[in-house]
Amino acid sequence: MVNPNISHRPTICYRPIQPSDLEILEQIHSDLFPIRYESEFFQNVVNGRDILSWAAVDRSQANGQSDDLIGFVTARIVLAKDSEIADLLRYDSSKVDQTLVYILTLGVVDAYRNLGIATSLILEVIKYASSNPVCRAVYLHVISYNNPAIHLYKKMLFKCVRRLHGFYLINESLSQLLLVA
Repeated sequence: MVNPNISHRPTICYRPIQPSDLEILEQIHSDLFPIRYESEFFQNVVNGRDILSWAAVDRSQANGQSDDLIGFVTARIVLAKDSEIADLLRYDSSKVDQTLVYILTLGVVDAYRNLGIATSLILEVIKYASSNPVCRAVYLHVISYNNPAIHLYKKMLFKCVRRLHGFYLINESLSQLLLVA
């Protein structure tokens, strides 16, 4: 795919998020999300403390920016029995070690959208989850008016399993989230 917003043919590579990504990770989150994240969240991401992460970088960028983030996904492993979708899972409750992977944030900078980067990042999460024999599913929240994201998740065969009314207070109004797995 070619994106007219990029002046070169990108060479996208994926790697873990690292401490040197802190500033750009904070900036992209600020640019993309209506919710402000605490500094501790970003420190945990870049240092791999209880958060899994993958970064997308464009190796063909010039001016020393070939390792700068252009996209990312962050996720956390949660116990299935403690999750908000435990009641929807068909699992043996005697197996207390069963887990889920919860996608916390997923974003791609505007100039690199519609190149399959978000799909590839989600596939990295699914590959990780699939390699873990006690993992039962991957799930996430998406705000109900984020139609491009909802379209992506449906394309990847995620299903809306629950609506959460008034989940977030964004711009002084309560917003509905969809829980997809």
